[in-house]
Amino acid sequence: MTDLQDSPAAAATIDIDKLMAFVGKAVDEVGATLNTALVVLGDKLGYYRAMAASGPTNAARLAQDTRTDEHYAREWLNAQAAGGYVEYDAATNRYTLPPEQIAALTDPSSPAYLPGFFQIALGTIHDVDSVMDAARNNAGVGWHEHNSDVHNGCERFFRTMYNAHLVDEWLPALDGVVEKLQQGARVADIGCGHGASTVIMAQAFPNSTFVGSDYHEASIDVARERARAAGVDDRVTFEVAGSTAFAGAAYDLVTTFDALHDMGDPVGAARHVRESIAPDGTWMVVEPMAGDSVSDNLNPVGRAYYGFSTLLCTPASLAQDVGLALGTQAGPARIRDVVTAAGFTRFRTAAETPFNRVLEVRP
Repeated sequence: MTDLQDSPAAAATIDIDKLMAFVGKAVDEVGATLNTALVVLGDKLGYYRAMAASGPTNAARLAQDTRTDEHYAREWLNAQAAGGYVEYDAATNRYTLPPEQIAALTDPSSPAYLPGFFQIALGTIHDVDSVMDAARNNAGVGWHEHNSDVHNGCERFFRTMYNAHLVDEWLPALDGVVEKLQQGARVADIGCGHGASTVIMAQAFPNSTFVGSDYHEASIDVARERARAAGVDDRVTFEVAGSTAFAGAAYDLVTTFDALHDMGDPVGAARHVRESIAPDGTWMVVEPMAGDSVSDNLNPVGRAYYGFSTLLCTPASLAQDVGLALGTQAGPARIRDVVTAAGFTRFRTAAETPFNRVLEVRP
């Protein structure tokens, strides 16, 4: 047994104030971790939507409105009030969902809609045992091996940003792309998942045709249903195909949304894009916002993305052939290395948001 006097902690002089400040931070972190599950619970049980509809409420009313047990509604409300997600009036014993939280937690059309962010986080944490096993065995965890909260939360989170930025900001930031789409272009959406990005583009540009591809068959099944529901299945097709094997050629536009860093062989995928794109075509690569150094990413957004990188994106890459494992915070310099290795000669940042960097890549 190690003598405590020989431990690093004993050898160092501990500042009690700093120690207790860290303990306080840890308490806040545990509360935040539990709140991730509470937000998903509130979303799935309809608590937030009921509060938005009812105005000031109490546990009995919320339970009645959602047909749930009052005991759960009571404790959930108190936890949300303690975290500042709802407001509590002690005089009336009522709870109110502020208008800002109504927008963020109940309105799918809001650019700040957040339930999907919490859902993918909760699903990612749920699979941590598989990630630990993979880390011990130099293995990976494939996207298809995760639970449905990962897949559905991913679509909901990223669809919010695509709805807000894709058609009005990102595509117009690319040189000559909107004009081609308006006239009628051939578009390949690589790593399309549930097809949110593909469907949004198809709705905006009815003269163009779109092919979405993903290796995950269950996601492609959902994407096909999304296209049918949106009424764009006449100009959108989906195929089950990996990033180095999608079909078609002479594409005017190729898109990859928040997926290049997840690929086992991003260089191979880039080479396939280079072979499949028209001579004057454009590859739009949308990646999580990141700088080129660790220090650039030591901020709240970088923290969240490094967390997803450890538990979701890096294991996904390592589960595939090559397993380059770029990481969610790869940064533009590493992405440039990938695409130039594949034969592309032009590369620039076209647009940015707090969560994303939009890159224009040309032959």
